[in-house]
Amino acid sequence: MDIYRKAQRHLARRDPILKELIARVGPCTLQPDSQDRLALLVRAIISQQISTKAARSIHGRLQEALGEGGISALAILAAADEVLRGAGLSAAKTRALRDLADKVHSAAVPLHDLDELADEEVIARLIPVRGIGRWTAEMFLIFSLGRLDVLPVADLGLRAGVQRQYGLRKLPDHARLEKLAEPWRPYRSVGTWYIWRSGGPVPQSAAKGKPPGPA
Repeated sequence: MDIYRKAQRHLARRDPILKELIARVGPCTLQPDSQDRLALLVRAIISQQISTKAARSIHGRLQEALGEGGISALAILAAADEVLRGAGLSAAKTRALRDLADKVHSAAVPLHDLDELADEEVIARLIPVRGIGRWTAEMFLIFSLGRLDVLPVADLGLRAGVQRQYGLRKLPDHARLEKLAEPWRPYRSVGTWYIWRSGGPVPQSAAKGKPPGPA
């Protein structure tokens, strides 16, 4: 995408650490998916406080448990607690998915009516859902709506990556991370992607050297 090339040039000019990282990693291959917004929020809720491997496993079992139609608001609402818990969901995440499904089904949270809203307005729409805090809403902004200037300061992967790449003695707190990333504006999402990518694969990103396709 042209916008990512523009972002890469901006970041490389403004931050020498990112300049080296961009040269090493190559083009940003993030592929936001604006179509299946419910599924993205479900994945984000599942992923909270567990490893990527565990989250992927639970998500796969949940898809299988919900049947041929896959993950949908109606399927989640119709499933018994035993089915959701049997997929590996905790009691808290089961309640969160039910609340999300209920609010989406009733249009209390209209997921397909968010594109014209500012980032903070989108976050305000999402956080009334049980289990969705600011971090989950920020992941939605980046991976679903493709917003370019999101800095998820509470994300442990970002904080650990910044500590590693910038040679910091300890994990940066929110204030230090915001100050360090100020030169990245208006492409803090892309800067965040490069920090994530320095530690391994990033969801919804094409493999290096391969054309974009389904994540």
